[in-house]
Amino acid sequence: MLFWFIGGGFVAVWNVFHDPTFDYRLLTVGLLLPDLIDGPLGGARVLHSVTASVATMVVVVLGTIGRRPIRRRLLAVPIGMFLHLVLDGAFNDTRAFWWPFTGLSMPTSDLPSLQRAAPLDIVLELAGLAALAWAWRRFGLADPTVRRRLLRTGTLPGSRDPKGATC
Repeated sequence: MLFWFIGGGFVAVWNVFHDPTFDYRLLTVGLLLPDLIDGPLGGARVLHSVTASVATMVVVVLGTIGRRPIRRRLLAVPIGMFLHLVLDGAFNDTRAFWWPFTGLSMPTSDLPSLQRAAPLDIVLELAGLAALAWAWRRFGLADPTVRRRLLRTGTLPGSRDPKGATC
C-alpha cells in the first residue's frame, strides 16, 4: 500500500497542523518507513511498535536541543511513523504494537496491510488517491513551480516559508 499512507497522512497532517514549515517530504519518509524496513524483515516488527515511534521522537527532540527550526522539520518523520501505525491499524496486533512491553521476543506477524482482505486494500488505496487528488487541486500542484517548491522545500503554497515570506 502506498497511496493510502501518503494521501491519508498528507490530508491528516494538513488538517491538524496547518504548519507553514512542515516538511511533507519527511512526513512521507515517516509514513513509509515502517513497511520499508519491517517488510523485508518478514512482517510487523520493531517499526510497527509504538515504542519505535516514541524513540524516534525522543531522538529528534534530544538531538535538536537549541535548534528549533531543524527540530520542527525533523518531527515530521516520527509524526509520519505514528500516522502509519494509525492508518495501518497496527494497534490491532497487540504483541507487535506494544513490543517490547508484551515480551522481548520479536513479533512474527505479517504486515497489517497484508493481513487485510484485498477488496478493503483496494478501497483504502482509492481513498488515498482521492486524498492526493484533493491535495493536487487544493494546493495547485498542477503548476510546475508549485511542484518544484514542494520537492525542494517540502512546504506547500499558501503557507509561509521558513523565512516568513508568503508563497
